[in-house]
Amino acid sequence: MKSVGRGNRQYIRGIDGLRTIAVLGVIIYHLLPNVLKGGYLGVPIFLILSGYLVTNKIFQTLLKERTIDLVRFYKRRFARLYPVLISMLVMTTAYITLFARPLLHQIKSTIITNLLWVYNWWEIGHGQSYFDQFNGISPFTHLWTLGVEAQFYIIWPLLFVGLFLLLRSVTRVRWAIVVLAILSAVEMALLFDPRNINRVYYGTDTRAFSLLLGCWLGMSWDRNDLRGDLVQSDRKILNMIGAIALAITLLGFVSLDGQSSSAYRGGMFLYSVTTVILLAMVLHPGSDWDKWMTNPFFSWVGKRSYGIYVYQYPVMAFYQQRVNIGIHPVLHALVQVVIIAGVSELSYRLIEVPIKNYDWSKLKTEFTDYRSISLHRGMKLGLGALVCLIALFGMVQPDHGPAKDVVKAQIEKNDKTMQENNKKIAEGKVKAKKPGKLASKYGLTNAQVKKLSKIKITAVGDSVMADASRSVQEVMPQAYVDAKVGRQGADTPAVLSSLKKQGYLNKIVVLNLGTNGPMTKDVIDKILDEIGPNRQVYWLTPHVPTRSWQQTVIKQIKSTAKHHKNVHVINWYGESLNHKNWFAGDNVHMNEKGNVRYAKLVAKAILKDK
Repeated sequence: MKSVGRGNRQYIRGIDGLRTIAVLGVIIYHLLPNVLKGGYLGVPIFLILSGYLVTNKIFQTLLKERTIDLVRFYKRRFARLYPVLISMLVMTTAYITLFARPLLHQIKSTIITNLLWVYNWWEIGHGQSYFDQFNGISPFTHLWTLGVEAQFYIIWPLLFVGLFLLLRSVTRVRWAIVVLAILSAVEMALLFDPRNINRVYYGTDTRAFSLLLGCWLGMSWDRNDLRGDLVQSDRKILNMIGAIALAITLLGFVSLDGQSSSAYRGGMFLYSVTTVILLAMVLHPGSDWDKWMTNPFFSWVGKRSYGIYVYQYPVMAFYQQRVNIGIHPVLHALVQVVIIAGVSELSYRLIEVPIKNYDWSKLKTEFTDYRSISLHRGMKLGLGALVCLIALFGMVQPDHGPAKDVVKAQIEKNDKTMQENNKKIAEGKVKAKKPGKLASKYGLTNAQVKKLSKIKITAVGDSVMADASRSVQEVMPQAYVDAKVGRQGADTPAVLSSLKKQGYLNKIVVLNLGTNGPMTKDVIDKILDEIGPNRQVYWLTPHVPTRSWQQTVIKQIKSTAKHHKNVHVINWYGESLNHKNWFAGDNVHMNEKGNVRYAKLVAKAILKDK
């Protein structure tokens, strides 16, 4: 039995294994979302563990002492949470002040709401979607989880005691917890809106079911009440149950898309139930799962999991701001993991352990008797003070609003022109321009320009297509363009179906999809089913060097073309490689020169087959 004494408690080392699975799932998802699209499910695992550990401790205390010391409980919890959070906020704000000043937008609100543990509710109205990784991840987005946990630590002990006073029965309280968990899951399903996931994803009430299921286990599955001397057949049954639960847990990491309705309409709830079963098997002294989930690596990660979780996003945000990760995503992911591990280890050694073991009764003496401070410690304190001053300077700067987004302004302008041109196409009022200037601008012959003016095309895409729409419709005036910022591949079948019903889905279809993330084979099949085999599809490979999924999407498009005769690859990635002067500051959307090159490439690909 792998458990060690901690006062009157037992520390179950296998729990570190669960923490490791959770934090690795989250980190891999953030670094390589196309590899582990369900890695965000590491968060419910953390919530379940919190619910179990807190409730089991409070419940055992109530049984033995008939009372709980809430002040002591709150001190212990927040002494654990605050030091790492404050350190991260200070260091991140200092870095932003020196090297990434546009991120100072709303920095005061971000810091204050985090310190007050309500950041998750602030993000519902002000933050970006957790799943919007294209527009650059915020170094603070992930801290919503800490808000949920802190609110739980504050409210749950009071609610738990209140339930006992009201219901006066352990069994009734257990059932009440189950009912509350189900109500939370139902609320998530009812409030789910695919156009705005933030409310159900960040909400404490809609995520409470994971915490509550852990609370139920904390009341119902005390390790000290379970037999460890089981017969071999019973041990095998427990081990098999654990194996099935672990398999489902890992399967969820690779299969449950966080943007699908199924995740919010029962998927996350059932996943949490499975994790509770796995935790129960780790806790049971009659199974081998505690032993199997214990090793030096799991122990190292588990003990540092809080720091790893807190520091991961700042490392990723600042690294990806400086480095194009698209060509070698796995290599850059490994580099970022090493940096995260290093920062977390420093935090563990220099912040978490010293504060945990610090004798606070000496604080006043050390503060007043500054002459007793060693040179080494004085240098560390001086460095810390300097970082704090830089962060404070950044925090008090006037918030002039978000930095002017030149790309966004250009896309909005081109989108307006696109809508006007689409209206003319629908009304049959399109007039072809004289070919001379267009031929010169796009490197085409007069004959080619005349031919393109008569070809009816439907172009469907994301923000890159929206950006290029003006140039596309200039050289191909019969091109009906449907492009939207942030469009995912999964959104496209419905768009194509709508265009088909309206009569705007022409025999030639140009696709620009994949800028915002990879697509599953099922999504690609649905796209092609809507288009049909009698239409010709021209699919542009994406140029997104700042994102890990660039090469994945390119391979998907090329593979699709190999298996479908009516699909043709337009190699925008290859054409634009090493032409940074074609792009705006984000190195994804084009400037005027890039838009002309983009439209020319599409035009020539279509002419080639005419």
